[in-house]
Amino acid sequence: MQERIKDVISTSFPRFVVQPFSSETLARSPLVLIGTLTAINNAGAPDGVRDAYRVCLALADLRSGSIVSKGVARAKPEAIDVTPSPAFADSPVWANDPATNTYIKACQGSKPGDRLDPVYVERIATSAFVSDAILEYDDKRYREALAYYRTALEMPGGDQLRVRSGIYLSNWKLNRRVDATEAFGRLVDYSLAGNRLSVRLLFKPGTTKFLDDPEITAPYPMWLSQIATRAMQRDSCIDVVGHTSTTGPVQVNERLSVLRAQFIKDLLQSASPALSGRLTAIGVGSKEAIVGTGRDDASDAIDRRVDFNVRRC
Repeated sequence: MQERIKDVISTSFPRFVVQPFSSETLARSPLVLIGTLTAINNAGAPDGVRDAYRVCLALADLRSGSIVSKGVARAKPEAIDVTPSPAFADSPVWANDPATNTYIKACQGSKPGDRLDPVYVERIATSAFVSDAILEYDDKRYREALAYYRTALEMPGGDQLRVRSGIYLSNWKLNRRVDATEAFGRLVDYSLAGNRLSVRLLFKPGTTKFLDDPEITAPYPMWLSQIATRAMQRDSCIDVVGHTSTTGPVQVNERLSVLRAQFIKDLLQSASPALSGRLTAIGVGSKEAIVGTGRDDASDAIDRRVDFNVRRC
């Protein structure tokens, strides 16, 4: 999509010069193109199959602090490659954090002439460093990525999910196991402080067994150990909620999600017996799918997740 937009601009609007979104270019207060890609039901049915993508693009003028142009279109699923880039495909957790919500609002919740959210403007420099870090990570330059992520963490609004996730991932890739373990523990604390931790644990289709891929599942014991340890430090109870993708019969998915939640609950109690009585296993099937396309590949892996929802005992 980025390449097609650049081609359109170069041929139809030559007075514009396209630059990458980076901390260096951002210093010149350019126009910034922001966008979202959302799986939807093309007929507008809230519970219908998500058989299309809504593309939202908005042009933000940092000098005037406003949205100057906006466009919305739709695309067929087969026309879009939604394979996540490595930094997102490798991310162990997901959270609906303020940084993400502010970005989505700047595109989907705006119209030409609207003022930019001051929080978005304040944190856009931080976003540029995060973008730099993601590009370095995707190119397997993990030391450089770690440096960018650590810089972003100290900037306004830098304490966010993808930054903490990036610090963990970079340390893991650099084989710094102690630093990676501590970083994952802080990632768990960050999410549990918001009363919800969503972890991408990949199971074999239709089973409660993890995938037979050591490269993917190698950190799982450490993840579960840290979740158990950090959960013990909180004076609260936790609902372990299993999720499935939208593929398959509803009743089968609901039962499978319960079994997966019970499996994770048992592992946590084995790691920390003191958690017994404070954990409850719940399954919701595919009712709370985030992507909801039913592709059953890397693009909707977060739909096959386990949530840890904090509540008062």
